[in-house]
Amino acid sequence: MKLPSRRAVLWTVALALVALPAFGVYSGLRASGIAFVERLPVRFALTPPTGSFAVGVTELHLVDTGRKDPWVADRTRELMVSIWYPATPAPGRALAPYMRPGAAAHFAQTTLKPIGLAERVDVRTVRTNAWLDAQPASGRFPVIIYSPGGSLPRALGTTLVEDLASRGYVVVAIDHTHEASEVEFPDGRLAVRSLPKIEGGILKPLIATRVQDVRFVMDQLQILASGGDPDAQARPTPSGLGAALDLDRLGIFGHSAGGFTAAEAMLADPRIDAGVNLDGSMAYRMSKRQFGEVVSRGLDRPFMLIGAGASGGATRPHTHLYAPDWQRFWTNSKGWKLDLYMPEGEHFTFTDYQTVAPQLQRKVFLPGAVTRVALGTVDAQRSLATQRAYIAAFFDQHLRGVEQPLLRGPSPLHPDIDFVR
Repeated sequence: MKLPSRRAVLWTVALALVALPAFGVYSGLRASGIAFVERLPVRFALTPPTGSFAVGVTELHLVDTGRKDPWVADRTRELMVSIWYPATPAPGRALAPYMRPGAAAHFAQTTLKPIGLAERVDVRTVRTNAWLDAQPASGRFPVIIYSPGGSLPRALGTTLVEDLASRGYVVVAIDHTHEASEVEFPDGRLAVRSLPKIEGGILKPLIATRVQDVRFVMDQLQILASGGDPDAQARPTPSGLGAALDLDRLGIFGHSAGGFTAAEAMLADPRIDAGVNLDGSMAYRMSKRQFGEVVSRGLDRPFMLIGAGASGGATRPHTHLYAPDWQRFWTNSKGWKLDLYMPEGEHFTFTDYQTVAPQLQRKVFLPGAVTRVALGTVDAQRSLATQRAYIAAFFDQHLRGVEQPLLRGPSPLHPDIDFVR
């Protein structure tokens, strides 16, 4: 995870933006300058996807019977995943909620209430742009795994995963249980963040657990593609969903710790053909130069880095030219590679915060100096369009075999991205 020295400020912003309770830095929030422009409940909407397909989404509850949960004693490892996919248009069918009601309530009580926003921001009524359990579109589609940032729930990548699904991909978003701020299961149980203190630091076992999660999910997708039902309650999936999975074309991407996870999972599992790291450090302890195995070994398959803002607590750009972990990974990787940089972005630019913040800004005053630390000064909608374009172009080229001119050099359509050579 890229955790700048301004960490406390970043967490303050994240809490104010409704979506990062897990690190729980509440001290000083009441003095942060948050104020109400309107007293009515504040709602936000997700930017619609841009592809030609309608989007459907369903959930799976997966239980790894052969693995104990590393964070909670006497529990078997279980996960919740969302599968986003190209769908047959289904007017009148319910749009999927942004978060399950129990998870949304937990957000309100642990994140919003301490800063006086529990009654002001209404997460429970927010809907995605995907029809719940819609009929999949005909055809077979490449599959992409999404791993969120450290402590973040899978919901915070919705604007990116929905767009990929609308462009003809099946995207599987994972909640890493007991690390994510909250995970709600079908029976209403809520698993909250429960990471222990570990001598030597938590990041190494955390990334190892995430990689195991990813590989287990891939195994379960193979069961689904073969006509089986991997759901722990045997809840039926939308008819034809398994047949829509083309697991011979498999990618992965993630934000922050999810980007580190993407790289390590590719090293561990040759089934993954291509990956993207969105602003994620690949170090367990940067000060001691304790890097992930993928940094020293590199990758022989396509990988793209997209950074923003500063590298660590320094003022240098977060690119492979300056970040020592990215630099060594870049040198040791022999496969196709690309490093992109968004100078005016910041670490949380690659989450739903980017487009939620301006909507909240109109009704809940968020100090500009504070939001700039988390999101930078890049235009929110232009930034989202740029992220969607480059991530889709990368997977189009490396999973579909369609050459993408966008990946060759700077584009006037996306002035916020620099190519790092």
